[in-house]
Amino acid sequence: MAEPSKKEETRIVDEGIDVGISRLTEAKIESVINSVIDSETGARLKAYVETCIHCGLCSEACHYYLSHDNDPRYSPVGKVKQTIWEMVKKKGRVSPEFIRQAAIIAHSECNLCKRCAQYCPFGIDIAYLISVVRRIIHRLGVTPLYIQDTAHSHSVTMNQMWVKGDEWPDTLQWQEEEAQAEIPDLRIPLEKEGADIMYSVIAPEPKFQAQLIYQAAVIMHVAGVDWTMPASVGWDNSDMAMFTGDNEIMGRLKRTHFETAARLKVKKIVMGECGHAFRSVYDMGNRWLGWAMPPFTIVHAIEFYHDLIKEGRIKIAKKYKPPITLHDPCNVVRGGGLHEKARYVAHALCETVIEMHPNREHNYCCSAGGGVINTGPPFKMARITGNRVKAEQLFGAKTKGAEVLVAPCHNCHSGLHDIVHHYEIGLDIKFFGDIIYEVMEKPA
Repeated sequence: MAEPSKKEETRIVDEGIDVGISRLTEAKIESVINSVIDSETGARLKAYVETCIHCGLCSEACHYYLSHDNDPRYSPVGKVKQTIWEMVKKKGRVSPEFIRQAAIIAHSECNLCKRCAQYCPFGIDIAYLISVVRRIIHRLGVTPLYIQDTAHSHSVTMNQMWVKGDEWPDTLQWQEEEAQAEIPDLRIPLEKEGADIMYSVIAPEPKFQAQLIYQAAVIMHVAGVDWTMPASVGWDNSDMAMFTGDNEIMGRLKRTHFETAARLKVKKIVMGECGHAFRSVYDMGNRWLGWAMPPFTIVHAIEFYHDLIKEGRIKIAKKYKPPITLHDPCNVVRGGGLHEKARYVAHALCETVIEMHPNREHNYCCSAGGGVINTGPPFKMARITGNRVKAEQLFGAKTKGAEVLVAPCHNCHSGLHDIVHHYEIGLDIKFFGDIIYEVMEKPA
């Protein structure tokens, strides 16, 4: 594994942060901080702040801390002490420069992966505390430019990639026609009322990875699934507003998603291989709207594939030969408990599965999640160098014979791609859907 050369830290320039900071006054900062703490938090924040004994046991959980040679500034407790604790302690009376640093820490040095919560003797959810910081940053107008642009796309188009209204059904028709060259009677059903399943994806699929829709359509067709996709807004299940602290936009997105499923009278929503979208639909957007659980059964692709294979609706013609290693995405493993179902799928599809260590709920984050990759080029190297420990973990699996890295999550895919290439690890990266499409029995 190649080691990158060490560079001195330089001041990061981000127009979203820097222009926002230039407009702040200390009076506004104090007002917004106290408004969020007094009106939008409660016993949970108070209990966490007053319970933490600063023991530092969370440190060993954090890939940023481990990757920066145990620098305490990168420990979870260190990041909280540099942000929300200081805001609470000083009752909001902090400087614009403090807010600038808090924005960088909250948006680029924490993936909200919740690994640290497993190490805390009190179970303090530091991801929640950092999310409160992001909410304050959002209300102060100091969110990093690239992820704020994505939130704007959500607001205007109800998807994160500025996909226009006619572009979405056009892409589905295009992929249907492509798939019909292989399976002539295949259809991608649009606006079908009463189907068992509404299949939803994230906007990068029609924008950049339309072949994943093709593959999903083939899987649905061969398995005999009664499914549909919406032809208008509500098809995108992604949600970067959740990570900017823009809870109002997050609520609009989730309401639209659920209302689309209700309009189509489907029984459940099946989501593609995305972790943050699953978190948004299953665990955060629904709560902002007042539901303890979503109003529809939400099924992640891992669970969907597991059920199709176990029920014999998909048959494997010949197992995938190259040895694979499996990445456990934070939001569907720590957040959704799908680690064993993921392994069932992996072993059903592949001849050889090599575990990376640690794994399952103790796996290291890809360092792209939590919206960090969406902060864009100014912070790219910060997340890559901040996850050297993941590179070491992947290299360990490579030395045991792994040739392919399966990552059933879009952000993980992108983040791991950067790590694999930067550290010259030499693993091919695939989704489960890629492998299922390749090894499943199809009509002659």
